[in-house]
Amino acid sequence: MASLGELLEEISFECRRGVLEREITDIVYDSRKVKEGCLFVCISGAKVDGHVYAADAVKAGAGALLVERETELPEGADVTVIRVEDTRYAMAFVSAAYFGHPAEQMKVIGITGTKGKTTTTYLVKSILEQAGRKVGLIGTIEIIIGDTHIHAENTTPQSYLIQKYFRMMADAGCDTVVMEVSSQGLMLHRTQGFVFDFGIFTNLEPDHIGENEHRDFDDYLHCKSLLFKQCKVGIVNHDDAHWEAVTKDCTCRLETYGIDTEADLRAEEIGFVNEGGSLGMSFTAKGLVSLPVKIASPGKFSVYNALTAIAICRHFGVGEEEIKKALAAAKVKGRTEMVKVSDEFTLMIDYAHNAMALESLLETLRAYNPKRLVCLFGCGGNRAKSRRYEMGEVSGRLADLTIVTSDNPRTEKPQAIIDDIKTGIEKTDGKYVEICDRKQAIAYAIDQGKPGDIIVLAGKGHEDYQEINGVKYPMDERVLIQEILEERA
Repeated sequence: MASLGELLEEISFECRRGVLEREITDIVYDSRKVKEGCLFVCISGAKVDGHVYAADAVKAGAGALLVERETELPEGADVTVIRVEDTRYAMAFVSAAYFGHPAEQMKVIGITGTKGKTTTTYLVKSILEQAGRKVGLIGTIEIIIGDTHIHAENTTPQSYLIQKYFRMMADAGCDTVVMEVSSQGLMLHRTQGFVFDFGIFTNLEPDHIGENEHRDFDDYLHCKSLLFKQCKVGIVNHDDAHWEAVTKDCTCRLETYGIDTEADLRAEEIGFVNEGGSLGMSFTAKGLVSLPVKIASPGKFSVYNALTAIAICRHFGVGEEEIKKALAAAKVKGRTEMVKVSDEFTLMIDYAHNAMALESLLETLRAYNPKRLVCLFGCGGNRAKSRRYEMGEVSGRLADLTIVTSDNPRTEKPQAIIDDIKTGIEKTDGKYVEICDRKQAIAYAIDQGKPGDIIVLAGKGHEDYQEINGVKYPMDERVLIQEILEERA
């Protein structure tokens, strides 16, 4: 419970009806979840306008409305109406106040960029926990609060949920939060209402441009740049061509990291590690920190992820040995995740589910000079067909063998999706086999594994289900691999 007047203290508003001396029981932005005495926030969404449900919310017991424009209400309704310029923006500040400004009790780290956000959040969490801190996490895969893991619906949740999770974290004794910050989250004001202690920029490539997302690349870049007007210290990838544009007009102190430039923190003497079927990287950190590093994840992008984590964690006084130990042990579910099946060949799971990500992954693995590079993947149903052709063409060109299988067919026939993927492969000279059942396809990949092979299961990553005709059936590739190995034994 909180006073409406207290919740509104940090925003500009106009009270169009009723009184501010009203106790608010909760903040709700879904009309189906309205409860007695709540503040109902009318959000103008891409598909649904919450103002349409204002009258229903009042009938269901809402004590106050937060609106952007006039709305029709039931006659004689006992409700306070607060008008603001932007209800999404206002909701962020109101939610922070409702939960008692929990971000002020913790250090908050926000990571933005096209790639690397998920992996870097887990690396940072791992290093800081090695140093004795208690770290909450908000990201694409999940929200972690102590031993509690909550499935994530969005990379960056609604502002109300962010503040709710912050409160849960602070109450659970967390002293630090590390979170992924999407361009959508920044554009929709989900991260307003508090200040990040550290804002991190990993890289920028054309992505999330189209209907209901960003109108063009400039808009995408602009939204990423907003983080550096909401943080105290900015840490940016100096090698990325867009870093200066992203930090233009920033209000924070800046630090840089990189490989190819005179950054404040650099990776030098980079090497590839391949030990007993496990791939990794080694390098020496120079500049702000000086230490040798070994990481259990392949490719140049893994070096960038590790550099980012080091750049952040040095601000927390983490010792060099703690950083080295944490980086060597850190793993991220579904991101170049090695699964041990043999000392003679490598098997990994990765979330690469579009042509750009798959090409980057396969080119990275090529650098390890495998005997054969085997790529197993499918494509999701009810999504752009172009993705299927493009992924097929990429795998046909870069893999020695492609195993085409099923992903999340949704309401499409799996064979029709497979046929589209084959259309892309057949533009190349690449060899392929098709095995519709994903478990059978994985079993084939393992059974056919030869010394020196690298086998990648692409597309599912951290997902633990397969969606068919509106139903999500349990399917975790780690479980499938274990079942296959037990069957072979």
